[in-house]
Amino acid sequence: MPYNEGQSTLFFGPWYRKSPFFEATQRAGAKAYDIYNHMYLPGLYTDPFEEYWHLINHVTLWDVSVERQVEISGRDGAKFAELITPRDLTKCDVGQGKYVVITDENGGIINDPVLIRLEKNRFWLSLANSDTLLWAKGVAVNSGMDVDISEPDVSPLQVQGPDSKNVLKDLVGPAVLDLGYYYFMNAKIDGIPVVITRTGWTAEVGYEVYLTDGRRGVELWDRIMEAGKEYDIRPIAPSEIRRIEGGILNYGSDMTLENNPYEVSLGWLVDLTKKADFIGKKALAKIKKEGVKRKLVGVEIHGPQINAWATEFWDVTKDGKKVGHLTALTYSPAFRRTSRTRGSLSGSRSSTPRSRSRRPRGSATRPSSRSPSWIRRRKFQSPNWEFRGHSPPEMKRVSAVVNSFSMTKRTAWPISSGLAIRPTGTRATRSGRFGSPFRTISVSVSPGATPTTRTPVPASSRPRARVSPRRADFAAA
Repeated sequence: MPYNEGQSTLFFGPWYRKSPFFEATQRAGAKAYDIYNHMYLPGLYTDPFEEYWHLINHVTLWDVSVERQVEISGRDGAKFAELITPRDLTKCDVGQGKYVVITDENGGIINDPVLIRLEKNRFWLSLANSDTLLWAKGVAVNSGMDVDISEPDVSPLQVQGPDSKNVLKDLVGPAVLDLGYYYFMNAKIDGIPVVITRTGWTAEVGYEVYLTDGRRGVELWDRIMEAGKEYDIRPIAPSEIRRIEGGILNYGSDMTLENNPYEVSLGWLVDLTKKADFIGKKALAKIKKEGVKRKLVGVEIHGPQINAWATEFWDVTKDGKKVGHLTALTYSPAFRRTSRTRGSLSGSRSSTPRSRSRRPRGSATRPSSRSPSWIRRRKFQSPNWEFRGHSPPEMKRVSAVVNSFSMTKRTAWPISSGLAIRPTGTRATRSGRFGSPFRTISVSVSPGATPTTRTPVPASSRPRARVSPRRADFAAA
């Protein structure tokens, strides 16, 4: 894989939890792990770009047990769930899930989980990386409600890629094909109890399989791998490349407790008119009225190939002053291919395969010939700004899909390798019915130099970008 200084040795010990699939991931050759929700998360098996291509061409299996669950139950379960999120859950039926944000009293984002409604007063929160269980317990203690907050014996796997439908159909039958986005079904795989949801972290066709008996983790892993042999299934780590291409945010980098939903284009998850009260309502109403002072947007930077991920935040400066920071970046094989096909991007020769496997009808749009759904180039006026990065010394320029940075000023158009920030007074709109809320500017830049804005290719002369399933999930869920 490309040089990446963000690698070192991680020792296993009882101070972090192992998933029910840990032994299976070791056997499958996982050679790097991250720490997420106090657990070991497989971070690499072979090469991030090789794993990326397998994801969008075939089918992959991920151990994501680190998505810990918070269960809300009791007579006031629904009332409590409404209290901790600004999204209106009266529109969430039993058997359905919703993408939500959980906010504190200042409107800050505590977590952005997938909420699943198991019963009228029983919910699961499938968490991103923060101690939301402790927050929920603290709120419940002083709520005066009849509610129980617990961590159930639930450990999810993700089955992602165009052939995931075939694998799940072979495992549980054709009924799984009728699942709508963010809906779920209870099932058994060779007697192993699971909950299957139509969700994922890829913007590709995919499912999550929630194991509800932690003693049978390796058994479930082996059964899925066996069913996937026909479709060339392989274990991979969560793909930072694909999630950035798909415009999927990552808690802890793209947003933290310091951000509110409006700053990261998640204002559509806030319903200030919903009947039930919720924590942070007053603060969020004020923020919406006054407007935000910083914003998350997408950026595209041109140059030779870089690492698969960033090892730290990169500063964005204007006139020598810091106005923002880059929260995530990656080299995009899809963008490289798109640039060659449409002639709209510059950079080194593409390293993407010349041939791609045929995609089943009705599956997700592949990124090989189209820009990711959140990329919509527009003509913008942009003042000069500087990009301060940390990269191998041989790199002359940086090439990346950028997935965000946070601005501290209202007047600049700072852009970095990640999602970018727009000034107050400009308007970010979604393209298409379920298009992305992010805007992008194409730039060429040397670390420390002043970038120049590239002229976007007119919309009439490029292929029309289609909406990814994940963005449609968010809008429809």
